[in-house]
Amino acid sequence: MTLVATPLRISTVEATFDAQFKARLHWSADTDAAIEQRVADILADVQQRGDAAVLDYTARFDGLSASSMADLELTQADFRAAFDAIPVAQRAALQAAAARVRHYHEAQKKASGESWSYRDEDGTLLGQKVTPLDRVGIYVPGGKAAYPSSLLMNAIPAHVAGVQEIIMVVPTPVRGSLATGGSGSQAASSKGERNELVLAAAYVAGVTRAFTIGGAQAVAALAYGTQTVPRVDKITGPGNAYVASAKKRVFGTVGIDMIAGPSEILVLADGTTPPDWVAMDLFSQAEHDELAQSILLCPDAAYIDAVQGAINRLLPGMPRAEIIARSLNGRGALIHTRSMQEACEISNRIAPEHLEVSSRDPHQWEPLLKHAGAIFLGAYTSESLGDYCAGPNHVLPTSGTARFSSPLGVYDFQKRSSIIEVSEAGAQTLGRIAAELAYGEGLQAHARAAEMRLKTVPHMRTAT
Repeated sequence: MTLVATPLRISTVEATFDAQFKARLHWSADTDAAIEQRVADILADVQQRGDAAVLDYTARFDGLSASSMADLELTQADFRAAFDAIPVAQRAALQAAAARVRHYHEAQKKASGESWSYRDEDGTLLGQKVTPLDRVGIYVPGGKAAYPSSLLMNAIPAHVAGVQEIIMVVPTPVRGSLATGGSGSQAASSKGERNELVLAAAYVAGVTRAFTIGGAQAVAALAYGTQTVPRVDKITGPGNAYVASAKKRVFGTVGIDMIAGPSEILVLADGTTPPDWVAMDLFSQAEHDELAQSILLCPDAAYIDAVQGAINRLLPGMPRAEIIARSLNGRGALIHTRSMQEACEISNRIAPEHLEVSSRDPHQWEPLLKHAGAIFLGAYTSESLGDYCAGPNHVLPTSGTARFSSPLGVYDFQKRSSIIEVSEAGAQTLGRIAAELAYGEGLQAHARAAEMRLKTVPHMRTAT
């Protein structure tokens, strides 16, 4: 059977464009009620029983039996052995990518991550103290779905921020067991399916400790702490529906990075880039899963025809052709616009995760683009370079959240404390202002606390 991928073809001049456009963008983040209940039960169990619960769920869901959490902890020697075992080319690629990611995030820290202060004329000191989080947890998908690049993107900015302990959890399911978070039969194994490239990336990125656990139970262990797994301050990293649900539920007990939706790419093309390049860029996100979204915006109808032709020609040769076809057929779109300016306007409505400006002069259009997780300028800047080694973080807001949120970065692993040191002279001015407002709010203790610092203490007033 020949696979066919025919993304929705629409034009902004059509009367039904808005309706078709909104329908194609729609994606529900609602989680299945059964998953929510299962996750709630797992979190409560881990919070109560700690290591014992994590061991039970790891055996049940990953088919990975262990007598203690010590059997599920990866060591620095494991990381180094994995690094030494992978091919030289992979070692060099990991180190080169890590160096670029570190360099970018060090520049980011210098730009926005330092403490600062100043003094008023009366000697009052005001400022902000920037300090790193003490300990963070990184969830890394394991087994067949292994993403060493995500490990680099999470661990390196944490290191640059100054985080002292980075705890990694990575499931290593026994081959043939069900995905972590579901239900399956128990099978004895000492290691499970480890991915050497992930462990090598942990070595390069400087992970402090790591455990071969996953799913909601791993999130619970990081959020609440167990007898073995230390409690963290923040959890970052991608995972399945169980992981996403668990992260939502533990938010407030710990910080989280974001609740990510399906991967997205939007290409703004003026028709000057080879159609095969654009077709493959659309594939690069569609191959993630059938809910991923790939959209082309272009004012040249003939060029859109050429891209569709390239899709038809290139698809059969792709190893993940079935997934790509389902993604493009279900959520993809080729949109003919009146102009590049209109394409930019539509892009801002979408606020995509990845935005490629594939044109002869991308800097002409970049000022018009307000909302995107990452903007890739020019025909030679494929989104995949950003995923692996360009330097900027590839953990990006999805599902339109780029309207109000940002890529993962150094600032996600820091916190800010306001610094206030009021001089005696400053207290005379500020005390009267604060007291006046506090009385107005009916908070007399607030007002009196300020007034006691005044050289002339007024009589207590009643709230107005």
